[in-house]
Amino acid sequence: MRQRHLLLYLLWACTLGAQAGELRLVTGDDYAPFTDRQLPGGGLLTQVVMAALAEQQQTARLDWRPWIRGYKMTLEGEYDATFPYVRTQEREADFHYSEPLYQVQQHIFSRAGEAYEPEQLPALRGKRFCYPLGWQPPKPLQEMVERGELTRHEPSGLDECARLLLLRRDDFFVADARLGETSLQLSGAARDQFHRSQGIFPSNALHLLIPRHHPQAQVLLNDFNQGLASLHSSGRYQKLLDQLVQ
Repeated sequence: MRQRHLLLYLLWACTLGAQAGELRLVTGDDYAPFTDRQLPGGGLLTQVVMAALAEQQQTARLDWRPWIRGYKMTLEGEYDATFPYVRTQEREADFHYSEPLYQVQQHIFSRAGEAYEPEQLPALRGKRFCYPLGWQPPKPLQEMVERGELTRHEPSGLDECARLLLLRRDDFFVADARLGETSLQLSGAARDQFHRSQGIFPSNALHLLIPRHHPQAQVLLNDFNQGLASLHSSGRYQKLLDQLVQ
């Protein structure tokens, strides 16, 4: 294990020298409205991350990779940071988390006439749960999947879940209000064909992740958090949110 950490350190050190201070970031597609290269500015959280770095006069190069590949490449030292991810125990062992980029409050989206609420989970037993590959579902739903009470279907993106609901191949999906509404719009179906729960699951925050074994991990983390705080205090963060819903 020590040998592996030393090799990662040397890889980072050599690459950092070659890049002359330019950070190497990676994220993924199909996470509208947060990250997708087809969205303006690469999506809301791509804009937030790049703006926070700009507050600290930090330059960065952003690559787009499949989610699992980008995550592994960051852990192996090929990137300095990746985003956006929720906090999990497994990730906690390998990564530092930035201050929250965005606070996600997830609703249940279902077909009209088939309303479900997070407070009434037994009603979901035996249903088909649509949630994209590599995404971390709310803990109560994950526990139901593990107990065999839910069948999870994992398409490549959330917009596919809305279409699958209408085809009756899946019964519900879970998403932040903005993210869910965006996926409904992308489905091309009328909004009144869907229902969104009134209640929400316990909220999760999305973060920038920096590998713990990065030789400048704490410096990068502190600088990024300072830039993010400046983005909030200047009002620019709220302006980015406002642009999303206009």
